[in-house]
Amino acid sequence: MAKKTVTKRKSGSAKAAQKKSTKKPASRAGAGAQKKPASRKSAKARPPKGPVWQWSALQTAAAIGSGAISSMEVVEAHIARMRDINPKLNAVVVDLSEQALKAAKAADNARTRRAELGALHGVPITIKENVDYEGRPNPNGVAAQMNIIAPSDAPVVRNLKKAGAIVIGLTNTPEFSFRGFTDNPLHGLTLNPWDPDITCGGSSGGAGAAVAAGIGTIAHGNDIGGSLRWPAHCNGVATIKPTQGRVPAYNESAAAERPMLAHLMSAQGPLARSVGDVRTALEVMSQRDPRDPWWVAAPLVGPKPKGPIKVALAKLPDDMDVAPSVRAALRQAADHLERSGYRVSEIEVPDINGVWQTWCDIIANETAMLQEAGMLKVTSPDFHAAWSGIKSKANTLDLLGWMRATAARNTHIRAWQLFLEDFPVVLAPTTVKPTPGPREDAISPERTRELFWNDLRFISAINVLGLPGAVVPVTLHEGQPIGVQLIAGRYREDLALDAAAAIEKRAGTLVPQLWEKMA
Repeated sequence: MAKKTVTKRKSGSAKAAQKKSTKKPASRAGAGAQKKPASRKSAKARPPKGPVWQWSALQTAAAIGSGAISSMEVVEAHIARMRDINPKLNAVVVDLSEQALKAAKAADNARTRRAELGALHGVPITIKENVDYEGRPNPNGVAAQMNIIAPSDAPVVRNLKKAGAIVIGLTNTPEFSFRGFTDNPLHGLTLNPWDPDITCGGSSGGAGAAVAAGIGTIAHGNDIGGSLRWPAHCNGVATIKPTQGRVPAYNESAAAERPMLAHLMSAQGPLARSVGDVRTALEVMSQRDPRDPWWVAAPLVGPKPKGPIKVALAKLPDDMDVAPSVRAALRQAADHLERSGYRVSEIEVPDINGVWQTWCDIIANETAMLQEAGMLKVTSPDFHAAWSGIKSKANTLDLLGWMRATAARNTHIRAWQLFLEDFPVVLAPTTVKPTPGPREDAISPERTRELFWNDLRFISAINVLGLPGAVVPVTLHEGQPIGVQLIAGRYREDLALDAAAAIEKRAGTLVPQLWEKMA
Protein backbone atom coordinates (compact mmCIF):
# COMPACT_ATOMS: atom_id res chain seq x y z
CA MET A 1 0.00 0.00 0.00
CA ALA A 2 1.11 3.63 -0.48
CA LYS A 3 3.09 5.16 2.35
CA LYS A 4 1.75 8.32 3.93
CA THR A 5 5.09 10.04 3.63
CA VAL A 6 4.74 9.99 -0.16
CA THR A 7 1.74 12.31 0.00
CA LYS A 8 3.86 15.18 1.33
CA ARG A 9 5.53 15.79 -2.04
CA LYS A 10 5.05 19.22 -3.63
CA SER A 11 3.21 17.59 -6.50
CA GLY A 12 0.43 16.54 -4.10
CA SER A 13 -1.03 13.13 -3.43
CA ALA A 14 -3.61 11.43 -5.58
CA LYS A 15 -6.21 12.11 -2.89
CA ALA A 16 -5.43 15.81 -2.75
CA ALA A 17 -5.47 15.98 -6.53
CA GLN A 18 -8.96 14.55 -6.62
CA LYS A 19 -10.26 17.30 -4.33
CA LYS A 20 -8.49 20.27 -5.88
CA SER A 21 -8.78 19.74 -9.61
CA THR A 22 -11.04 18.39 -12.32
CA LYS A 23 -8.38 18.41 -15.05
CA LYS A 24 -7.86 15.19 -17.00
CA PRO A 25 -4.49 13.45 -17.18
CA ALA A 26 -2.26 14.46 -20.07
CA SER A 27 -2.48 12.00 -22.95
CA ARG A 28 0.39 9.73 -23.93
CA ALA A 29 0.29 9.94 -27.70
CA GLY A 30 3.61 8.40 -28.67
CA ALA A 31 5.65 5.72 -27.02
CA GLY A 32 9.43 5.72 -26.99
CA ALA A 33 9.61 9.47 -27.51
CA GLN A 34 10.65 11.79 -24.70
CA LYS A 35 8.00 13.97 -23.09
CA LYS A 36 8.03 17.56 -21.93
CA PRO A 37 8.32 18.19 -18.18
CA ALA A 38 4.96 18.28 -16.43
CA SER A 39 3.80 21.77 -15.46
CA ARG A 40 2.84 22.76 -11.92
CA LYS A 41 -0.79 23.13 -13.01
CA SER A 42 -0.94 19.58 -14.40
CA ALA A 43 0.37 18.29 -11.05
CA LYS A 44 -3.17 18.71 -9.70
CA ALA A 45 -4.83 16.53 -12.33
CA ARG A 46 -7.40 13.90 -11.41
CA PRO A 47 -6.23 10.24 -11.43
CA PRO A 48 -8.17 7.45 -13.16
CA LYS A 49 -10.94 5.66 -11.28
CA GLY A 50 -10.56 2.30 -9.60
CA PRO A 51 -7.65 0.60 -7.84
CA VAL A 52 -4.22 1.70 -9.09
CA TRP A 53 -3.25 -1.82 -10.20
CA GLN A 54 -6.25 -1.93 -12.53
CA TRP A 55 -5.18 1.14 -14.52
CA SER A 56 -3.80 0.69 -18.02
CA ALA A 57 -0.16 1.51 -18.74
CA LEU A 58 -1.23 4.61 -20.65
CA GLN A 59 -3.45 5.80 -17.81
CA THR A 60 -0.70 5.13 -15.29
CA ALA A 61 1.96 6.98 -17.27
CA ALA A 62 -0.36 9.96 -17.76
CA ALA A 63 -1.30 10.07 -14.07
CA ILE A 64 2.35 9.98 -13.00
CA GLY A 65 3.37 12.54 -15.60
CA SER A 66 0.61 14.95 -14.57
CA GLY A 67 1.37 14.62 -10.87
CA ALA A 68 -1.97 13.00 -10.04
CA ILE A 69 -0.04 10.20 -8.35
CA SER A 70 3.59 9.38 -7.63
CA SER A 71 5.48 6.49 -9.12
CA MET A 72 6.14 5.29 -5.57
CA GLU A 73 2.41 5.01 -4.89
CA VAL A 74 1.87 3.15 -8.16
CA VAL A 75 4.71 0.70 -7.63
CA GLU A 76 3.65 0.05 -4.04
CA ALA A 77 0.11 -0.72 -5.23
CA HIS A 78 1.38 -3.24 -7.78
CA ILE A 79 3.74 -4.85 -5.26
CA ALA A 80 0.83 -5.21 -2.84
CA ARG A 81 -1.25 -6.81 -5.58
CA MET A 82 1.62 -9.13 -6.47
CA ARG A 83 2.09 -10.25 -2.89
CA ASP A 84 -1.64 -10.79 -2.49
CA ILE A 85 -2.35 -12.80 -5.62
CA ASN A 86 0.95 -14.25 -6.85
CA PRO A 87 1.19 -16.99 -4.18
CA LYS A 88 -1.96 -18.48 -5.72
CA LEU A 89 -0.68 -18.22 -9.30
CA ASN A 90 3.12 -18.55 -9.24
CA ALA A 91 3.34 -16.20 -12.22
CA VAL A 92 6.20 -14.03 -10.89
CA VAL A 93 9.12 -16.20 -9.80
CA VAL A 94 11.65 -13.46 -8.97
CA ASP A 95 10.46 -10.61 -6.73
CA LEU A 96 12.28 -7.38 -7.60
CA SER A 97 10.27 -5.19 -5.19
CA GLU A 98 13.27 -3.75 -3.41
CA GLN A 99 14.98 -2.41 -6.50
CA ALA A 100 11.62 -1.41 -7.99
CA LEU A 101 10.95 0.88 -5.01
CA LYS A 102 14.38 2.47 -5.46
CA ALA A 103 13.63 3.01 -9.14
CA ALA A 104 10.25 4.54 -8.25
CA LYS A 105 11.91 6.97 -5.87
CA ALA A 106 14.37 7.96 -8.60
CA ALA A 107 11.48 8.38 -11.05
CA ASP A 108 9.69 10.73 -8.67
CA ASN A 109 12.89 12.71 -8.12
CA ALA A 110 13.33 13.05 -11.88
CA ARG A 111 9.85 14.45 -12.22
CA THR A 112 10.46 16.88 -9.35
CA ARG A 113 13.56 18.11 -11.21
CA ARG A 114 11.31 18.72 -14.23
CA ALA A 115 13.34 16.21 -16.25
CA GLU A 116 12.08 14.84 -19.54
CA LEU A 117 9.92 11.79 -18.98
CA GLY A 118 9.85 8.63 -21.07
CA ALA A 119 6.62 7.17 -22.38
CA LEU A 120 6.44 4.63 -19.53
CA HIS A 121 7.93 6.79 -16.79
CA GLY A 122 7.34 5.13 -13.43
CA VAL A 123 5.08 2.41 -14.88
CA PRO A 124 5.37 -1.12 -13.34
CA ILE A 125 6.03 -4.04 -15.71
CA THR A 126 7.32 -7.62 -15.65
CA ILE A 127 10.06 -9.36 -17.66
CA LYS A 128 10.10 -13.02 -18.69
CA GLU A 129 12.92 -14.96 -17.05
CA ASN A 130 14.55 -16.06 -20.30
CA VAL A 131 16.20 -12.82 -21.37
CA ASP A 132 19.20 -11.18 -19.75
CA TYR A 133 18.50 -8.96 -16.77
CA GLU A 134 21.79 -7.47 -15.59
CA GLY A 135 23.15 -9.12 -12.46
CA ARG A 136 20.45 -11.78 -12.36
CA PRO A 137 20.57 -15.48 -13.35
CA ASN A 138 19.04 -16.34 -16.72
CA PRO A 139 18.06 -19.98 -16.13
CA ASN A 140 15.32 -20.18 -18.76
CA GLY A 141 13.33 -22.49 -16.50
CA VAL A 142 16.24 -24.89 -15.90
CA ALA A 143 17.84 -25.34 -12.47
CA ALA A 144 21.16 -26.39 -14.01
CA GLN A 145 21.43 -22.94 -15.60
CA MET A 146 21.07 -20.87 -12.42
CA ASN A 147 24.80 -20.13 -12.61
CA ILE A 148 24.33 -18.19 -15.86
CA ILE A 149 24.48 -14.56 -14.72
CA ALA A 150 23.54 -11.79 -17.15
CA PRO A 151 26.38 -9.25 -17.59
CA SER A 152 24.02 -6.73 -19.21
CA ASP A 153 20.36 -6.09 -19.96
CA ALA A 154 18.90 -7.61 -23.11
CA PRO A 155 17.88 -4.97 -25.69
CA VAL A 156 14.17 -5.28 -24.86
CA VAL A 157 14.88 -4.76 -21.15
CA ARG A 158 17.16 -1.84 -21.89
CA ASN A 159 14.57 -0.16 -24.12
CA LEU A 160 11.80 -0.54 -21.53
CA LYS A 161 14.01 0.92 -18.81
CA LYS A 162 15.03 3.81 -21.07
CA ALA A 163 11.34 4.63 -21.46
CA GLY A 164 11.05 4.80 -17.67
CA ALA A 165 9.36 1.46 -17.00
CA ILE A 166 10.01 -0.14 -13.60
CA VAL A 167 10.46 -3.91 -13.40
CA ILE A 168 8.74 -5.40 -10.34
CA GLY A 169 9.43 -9.06 -11.10
CA LEU A 170 10.51 -11.79 -13.51
CA THR A 171 7.90 -14.23 -14.79
CA ASN A 172 7.89 -17.99 -15.15
CA THR A 173 8.66 -19.96 -18.29
CA PRO A 174 8.90 -23.71 -19.04
CA GLU A 175 12.22 -25.49 -19.40
CA PHE A 176 14.20 -23.84 -22.19
CA SER A 177 10.95 -21.95 -23.01
CA PHE A 178 10.19 -24.91 -25.23
CA ARG A 179 6.71 -25.97 -24.14
CA GLY A 180 3.30 -24.42 -24.59
CA PHE A 181 2.59 -25.05 -20.89
CA THR A 182 4.33 -23.14 -18.09
CA ASP A 183 5.77 -25.62 -15.63
CA ASN A 184 9.29 -26.59 -14.62
CA PRO A 185 11.15 -28.26 -11.72
CA LEU A 186 12.93 -24.99 -10.89
CA HIS A 187 9.91 -22.80 -10.11
CA GLY A 188 6.89 -25.08 -10.47
CA LEU A 189 3.56 -24.72 -12.24
CA THR A 190 1.97 -21.37 -13.09
CA LEU A 191 -1.83 -21.36 -12.85
CA ASN A 192 -4.33 -19.59 -15.04
CA PRO A 193 -6.09 -16.86 -12.98
CA TRP A 194 -9.40 -17.65 -14.68
CA ASP A 195 -9.36 -21.34 -13.81
CA PRO A 196 -6.63 -23.51 -12.24
CA ASP A 197 -7.83 -26.48 -14.27
CA ILE A 198 -6.77 -24.94 -17.60
CA THR A 199 -3.31 -23.89 -18.74
CA CYS A 200 -2.06 -20.32 -18.66
CA GLY A 201 -0.28 -21.17 -21.91
CA GLY A 202 3.39 -20.98 -22.69
CA SER A 203 6.05 -20.28 -22.96
CA SER A 204 5.16 -16.74 -21.79
CA GLY A 205 2.56 -18.20 -19.44
CA GLY A 206 3.87 -16.41 -16.35
CA ALA A 207 3.73 -13.13 -18.26
CA GLY A 208 0.15 -13.69 -19.43
CA ALA A 209 -1.12 -14.79 -16.02
CA ALA A 210 0.61 -11.89 -14.25
CA VAL A 211 -0.71 -9.08 -16.43
CA ALA A 212 -4.23 -10.53 -16.52
CA ALA A 213 -4.30 -10.73 -12.72
CA GLY A 214 -3.11 -7.14 -12.31
CA ILE A 215 0.59 -7.69 -11.57
CA GLY A 216 2.23 -5.01 -13.72
CA THR A 217 0.60 -3.07 -16.54
CA ILE A 218 2.70 -4.65 -19.31
CA ALA A 219 4.36 -8.07 -19.46
CA HIS A 220 7.32 -8.84 -21.67
CA GLY A 221 7.35 -12.17 -23.49
CA ASN A 222 8.71 -13.82 -26.62
CA ASP A 223 7.41 -16.13 -29.32
CA ILE A 224 9.00 -18.78 -31.56
CA GLY A 225 5.97 -21.03 -31.98
CA GLY A 226 3.11 -19.11 -30.37
CA SER A 227 4.59 -18.19 -26.99
CA LEU A 228 3.02 -14.70 -26.92
CA ARG A 229 -0.26 -15.39 -28.71
CA TRP A 230 -1.17 -18.66 -26.96
CA PRO A 231 -0.83 -17.21 -23.41
CA ALA A 232 -2.74 -14.10 -24.52
CA HIS A 233 -5.60 -16.34 -25.62
CA CYS A 234 -5.50 -18.48 -22.47
CA ASN A 235 -5.43 -15.49 -20.08
CA GLY A 236 -7.82 -13.17 -21.92
CA VAL A 237 -5.33 -10.40 -22.76
CA ALA A 238 -3.92 -8.79 -25.90
CA THR A 239 -0.54 -9.13 -27.58
CA ILE A 240 1.44 -8.65 -30.77
CA LYS A 241 4.04 -11.02 -32.13
CA PRO A 242 6.07 -8.50 -34.12
CA THR A 243 7.68 -8.98 -37.50
CA GLN A 244 11.08 -10.63 -37.41
CA GLY A 245 13.60 -7.83 -36.97
CA ARG A 246 11.19 -5.33 -35.42
CA VAL A 247 12.33 -5.69 -31.78
CA PRO A 248 16.06 -6.21 -31.16
CA ALA A 249 17.15 -9.33 -29.28
CA TYR A 250 20.42 -10.48 -27.74
CA ASN A 251 21.55 -12.32 -24.60
CA GLU A 252 25.17 -11.58 -23.73
CA SER A 253 25.07 -14.48 -21.25
CA ALA A 254 24.50 -17.05 -24.02
CA ALA A 255 27.37 -19.46 -24.58
CA ALA A 256 26.80 -19.44 -28.35
CA GLU A 257 24.83 -17.54 -30.97
CA ARG A 258 21.38 -18.82 -31.84
CA PRO A 259 21.19 -20.60 -35.21
CA MET A 260 19.89 -18.45 -38.04
CA LEU A 261 16.40 -19.87 -38.49
CA ALA A 262 15.68 -19.91 -34.75
CA HIS A 263 16.57 -16.24 -34.68
CA LEU A 264 14.46 -15.47 -37.75
CA MET A 265 11.40 -17.24 -36.32
CA SER A 266 11.61 -15.72 -32.83
CA ALA A 267 10.26 -12.36 -31.70
CA GLN A 268 10.18 -10.31 -28.50
CA GLY A 269 6.91 -8.58 -27.66
CA PRO A 270 4.40 -7.31 -25.08
CA LEU A 271 1.27 -8.68 -23.45
CA ALA A 272 -1.18 -6.20 -21.94
CA ARG A 273 -4.81 -5.82 -20.96
CA SER A 274 -5.63 -3.45 -23.83
CA VAL A 275 -4.55 -3.02 -27.44
CA GLY A 276 -3.51 0.58 -26.73
CA ASP A 277 -0.99 -0.60 -24.15
CA VAL A 278 0.31 -3.26 -26.53
CA ARG A 279 0.86 -0.62 -29.21
CA THR A 280 2.73 1.67 -26.81
CA ALA A 281 4.89 -1.14 -25.47
CA LEU A 282 5.76 -2.27 -29.00
CA GLU A 283 7.01 1.19 -29.92
CA VAL A 284 9.15 1.34 -26.79
CA MET A 285 10.54 -2.18 -27.26
CA SER A 286 11.40 -1.66 -30.93
CA GLN A 287 14.01 1.05 -30.45
CA ARG A 288 17.39 0.34 -32.04
CA ASP A 289 20.07 -1.73 -30.35
CA PRO A 290 23.31 -2.28 -32.29
CA ARG A 291 23.83 -5.72 -30.75
CA ASP A 292 21.14 -7.28 -32.97
CA PRO A 293 22.35 -7.52 -36.60
CA TRP A 294 18.84 -8.42 -37.79
CA TRP A 295 17.11 -5.33 -36.38
CA VAL A 296 15.31 -3.28 -39.05
CA ALA A 297 14.61 0.46 -38.86
CA ALA A 298 11.11 0.10 -40.30
CA PRO A 299 8.40 2.69 -39.60
CA LEU A 300 5.76 1.65 -37.08
CA VAL A 301 2.95 3.08 -39.21
CA GLY A 302 2.66 2.43 -42.93
CA PRO A 303 0.40 3.78 -45.66
CA LYS A 304 -3.28 3.12 -45.08
CA PRO A 305 -4.80 0.67 -47.59
CA LYS A 306 -7.66 1.89 -49.73
CA GLY A 307 -10.92 1.42 -47.89
CA PRO A 308 -12.79 -0.56 -47.02
CA ILE A 309 -9.90 -2.75 -45.84
CA LYS A 310 -10.44 -6.35 -46.94
CA VAL A 311 -10.08 -9.00 -44.24
CA ALA A 312 -9.70 -12.69 -45.02
CA LEU A 313 -11.49 -14.87 -42.51
CA ALA A 314 -9.27 -17.94 -42.82
CA LYS A 315 -11.13 -21.04 -43.98
CA LEU A 316 -10.30 -23.83 -41.55
CA PRO A 317 -8.78 -27.00 -43.05
CA ASP A 318 -11.17 -29.93 -43.38
CA ASP A 319 -8.99 -32.17 -41.21
CA MET A 320 -9.21 -29.84 -38.21
CA ASP A 321 -11.40 -30.81 -35.27
CA VAL A 322 -12.94 -27.42 -34.44
CA ALA A 323 -15.06 -26.57 -31.40
CA PRO A 324 -18.36 -24.75 -32.10
CA SER A 325 -17.38 -22.09 -29.54
CA VAL A 326 -14.31 -21.22 -31.62
CA ARG A 327 -16.31 -20.93 -34.84
CA ALA A 328 -18.77 -18.67 -33.03
CA ALA A 329 -15.98 -16.45 -31.67
CA LEU A 330 -14.43 -16.08 -35.12
CA ARG A 331 -17.82 -15.09 -36.56
CA GLN A 332 -18.34 -12.66 -33.70
CA ALA A 333 -14.95 -11.06 -34.39
CA ALA A 334 -15.76 -10.87 -38.10
CA ASP A 335 -19.05 -9.11 -37.29
CA HIS A 336 -17.20 -6.59 -35.10
CA LEU A 337 -14.84 -5.85 -37.99
CA GLU A 338 -17.70 -5.52 -40.49
CA ARG A 339 -19.46 -3.04 -38.22
CA SER A 340 -16.21 -1.10 -37.93
CA GLY A 341 -15.96 -0.61 -41.70
CA TYR A 342 -13.87 -3.63 -42.74
CA ARG A 343 -14.99 -5.98 -45.50
CA VAL A 344 -14.68 -9.60 -44.34
CA SER A 345 -14.70 -12.63 -46.67
CA GLU A 346 -14.16 -16.25 -45.70
CA ILE A 347 -11.38 -17.53 -47.92
CA GLU A 348 -8.66 -20.15 -47.96
CA VAL A 349 -5.22 -18.80 -47.00
CA PRO A 350 -2.03 -20.00 -48.72
CA ASP A 351 -1.07 -23.57 -47.74
CA ILE A 352 -1.34 -23.28 -43.95
CA ASN A 353 -0.59 -27.00 -43.64
CA GLY A 354 2.63 -26.76 -45.63
CA VAL A 355 3.67 -23.64 -43.74
CA TRP A 356 3.19 -25.37 -40.39
CA GLN A 357 5.14 -28.44 -41.52
CA THR A 358 8.01 -26.23 -42.65
CA TRP A 359 8.05 -24.57 -39.23
CA CYS A 360 8.04 -27.94 -37.48
CA ASP A 361 10.76 -29.41 -39.71
CA ILE A 362 13.07 -26.43 -39.29
CA ILE A 363 12.73 -25.95 -35.55
CA ALA A 364 12.88 -29.69 -34.75
CA ASN A 365 15.93 -30.42 -36.89
CA GLU A 366 17.80 -27.32 -35.82
CA THR A 367 17.14 -28.13 -32.17
CA ALA A 368 18.01 -31.81 -32.58
CA MET A 369 21.31 -30.98 -34.22
CA LEU A 370 22.49 -28.22 -31.88
CA GLN A 371 20.66 -28.47 -28.55
CA GLU A 372 18.87 -31.78 -27.99
CA ALA A 373 21.64 -33.72 -26.27
CA GLY A 374 22.41 -30.94 -23.81
CA MET A 375 18.75 -30.23 -23.08
CA LEU A 376 17.77 -33.83 -22.38
CA LYS A 377 20.53 -34.18 -19.78
CA VAL A 378 19.11 -31.43 -17.56
CA THR A 379 15.35 -31.55 -18.14
CA SER A 380 12.35 -33.36 -16.69
CA PRO A 381 10.33 -36.32 -18.01
CA ASP A 382 7.54 -33.84 -18.85
CA PHE A 383 9.94 -31.94 -21.09
CA HIS A 384 11.06 -35.19 -22.73
CA ALA A 385 7.45 -36.13 -23.52
CA ALA A 386 6.63 -32.72 -24.97
CA TRP A 387 9.80 -32.57 -27.04
CA SER A 388 9.24 -36.10 -28.34
CA GLY A 389 5.78 -35.10 -29.53
CA ILE A 390 7.06 -32.12 -31.51
CA LYS A 391 10.03 -34.04 -32.92
CA SER A 392 7.88 -36.98 -34.01
CA LYS A 393 5.76 -34.72 -36.22
CA ALA A 394 8.85 -33.40 -38.04
CA ASN A 395 10.55 -34.92 -41.04
CA THR A 396 14.17 -35.87 -40.37
CA LEU A 397 16.28 -33.80 -42.75
CA ASP A 398 19.73 -34.35 -44.18
CA LEU A 399 21.72 -31.39 -45.51
CA LEU A 400 19.89 -31.44 -48.84
CA GLY A 401 16.53 -31.65 -47.07
CA TRP A 402 17.50 -28.77 -44.81
CA MET A 403 18.42 -26.60 -47.79
CA ARG A 404 15.11 -27.42 -49.43
CA ALA A 405 13.18 -26.60 -46.25
CA THR A 406 14.81 -23.18 -45.93
CA ALA A 407 14.10 -22.55 -49.61
CA ALA A 408 10.48 -23.59 -49.09
CA ARG A 409 10.25 -20.98 -46.35
CA ASN A 410 10.91 -18.26 -48.94
CA THR A 411 8.23 -19.69 -51.22
CA HIS A 412 5.68 -19.63 -48.39
CA ILE A 413 6.57 -16.06 -47.40
CA ARG A 414 6.17 -14.90 -50.99
CA ALA A 415 2.77 -16.55 -51.33
CA TRP A 416 1.53 -14.93 -48.14
CA GLN A 417 2.91 -11.53 -49.07
CA LEU A 418 1.07 -11.66 -52.39
CA PHE A 419 -2.11 -12.79 -50.62
CA LEU A 420 -1.81 -9.90 -48.18
CA GLU A 421 -1.68 -7.46 -51.09
CA ASP A 422 -5.35 -8.26 -51.68
CA PHE A 423 -6.32 -8.98 -48.07
CA PRO A 424 -4.15 -6.77 -45.80
CA VAL A 425 -5.46 -8.52 -42.67
CA VAL A 426 -6.18 -12.19 -42.00
CA LEU A 427 -8.56 -13.18 -39.20
CA ALA A 428 -7.62 -16.62 -37.89
CA PRO A 429 -8.00 -18.73 -34.75
CA THR A 430 -5.42 -18.99 -32.01
CA THR A 431 -6.59 -22.47 -31.08
CA VAL A 432 -9.53 -24.38 -32.50
CA LYS A 433 -10.32 -26.25 -29.28
CA PRO A 434 -11.14 -25.29 -25.66
CA THR A 435 -8.13 -24.44 -23.51
CA PRO A 436 -6.58 -27.70 -22.24
CA GLY A 437 -5.33 -28.65 -18.79
CA PRO A 438 -2.18 -27.17 -17.23
CA ARG A 439 0.09 -30.15 -18.07
CA GLU A 440 -1.70 -31.54 -21.11
CA ASP A 441 1.39 -31.80 -23.33
CA ALA A 442 3.12 -34.07 -20.80
CA ILE A 443 0.42 -36.76 -21.08
CA SER A 444 2.09 -38.33 -24.12
CA PRO A 445 3.95 -37.47 -27.33
CA GLU A 446 0.72 -38.26 -29.19
CA ARG A 447 -1.17 -35.62 -27.22
CA THR A 448 1.55 -33.05 -27.93
CA ARG A 449 1.33 -33.76 -31.66
CA GLU A 450 -2.44 -33.31 -31.54
CA LEU A 451 -2.15 -30.01 -29.69
CA PHE A 452 0.38 -28.44 -32.05
CA TRP A 453 -0.95 -29.87 -35.30
CA ASN A 454 -4.71 -29.70 -34.77
CA ASP A 455 -5.29 -27.07 -32.10
CA LEU A 456 -2.48 -24.54 -32.61
CA ARG A 457 -1.72 -24.90 -36.32
CA PHE A 458 -2.58 -21.28 -37.12
CA ILE A 459 -0.27 -19.98 -34.40
CA SER A 460 3.01 -21.83 -34.97
CA ALA A 461 2.81 -21.57 -38.75
CA ILE A 462 3.06 -17.79 -38.64
CA ASN A 463 6.50 -17.87 -36.98
CA VAL A 464 8.22 -19.41 -39.99
CA LEU A 465 6.72 -16.63 -42.15
CA GLY A 466 8.07 -13.90 -39.87
CA LEU A 467 4.74 -12.06 -40.12
CA PRO A 468 3.19 -9.99 -37.31
CA GLY A 469 0.24 -11.49 -35.49
CA ALA A 470 -1.93 -9.79 -32.87
CA VAL A 471 -4.29 -11.56 -30.49
CA VAL A 472 -7.29 -9.89 -28.89
CA PRO A 473 -9.91 -11.47 -26.59
CA VAL A 474 -13.42 -11.69 -27.99
CA THR A 475 -15.62 -13.55 -25.53
CA LEU A 476 -15.90 -16.03 -22.68
CA HIS A 477 -17.18 -19.56 -23.16
CA GLU A 478 -18.00 -21.45 -19.98
CA GLY A 479 -15.88 -18.97 -18.09
CA GLN A 480 -12.79 -19.39 -20.29
CA PRO A 481 -11.40 -16.64 -22.56
CA ILE A 482 -11.37 -17.02 -26.34
CA GLY A 483 -9.15 -14.77 -28.43
CA VAL A 484 -8.62 -14.44 -32.17
CA GLN A 485 -5.52 -13.76 -34.23
CA LEU A 486 -5.04 -10.89 -36.70
CA ILE A 487 -2.18 -11.43 -39.18
CA ALA A 488 -0.75 -8.68 -41.40
CA GLY A 489 2.12 -8.13 -43.83
CA ARG A 490 5.74 -7.69 -42.85
CA TYR A 491 6.30 -4.60 -40.66
CA ARG A 492 2.57 -3.83 -40.72
CA GLU A 493 1.91 -4.41 -37.04
CA ASP A 494 -0.18 -1.24 -37.26
CA LEU A 495 -2.76 -2.96 -39.48
CA ALA A 496 -3.01 -5.98 -37.18
CA LEU A 497 -3.34 -3.76 -34.10
CA ASP A 498 -5.88 -1.49 -35.78
CA ALA A 499 -8.08 -4.51 -36.50
CA ALA A 500 -7.55 -5.80 -32.96
CA ALA A 501 -8.53 -2.40 -31.57
CA ALA A 502 -11.71 -2.40 -33.67
CA ILE A 503 -12.69 -5.76 -32.17
CA GLU A 504 -11.78 -4.64 -28.65
CA LYS A 505 -13.90 -1.48 -29.02
CA ARG A 506 -17.02 -3.60 -29.56
CA ALA A 507 -16.19 -6.69 -27.51
CA GLY A 508 -14.67 -4.81 -24.58
CA THR A 509 -11.88 -6.14 -22.39
CA LEU A 510 -12.38 -9.34 -20.39
CA VAL A 511 -10.18 -8.76 -17.36
CA PRO A 512 -12.73 -6.73 -15.33
CA GLN A 513 -14.82 -9.90 -15.18
CA LEU A 514 -11.76 -11.80 -13.98
CA TRP A 515 -11.09 -9.27 -11.22
CA GLU A 516 -14.69 -9.52 -10.01
CA LYS A 517 -14.31 -13.29 -9.93
CA MET A 518 -11.03 -13.06 -7.98
CA ALA A 519 -12.30 -10.51 -5.44
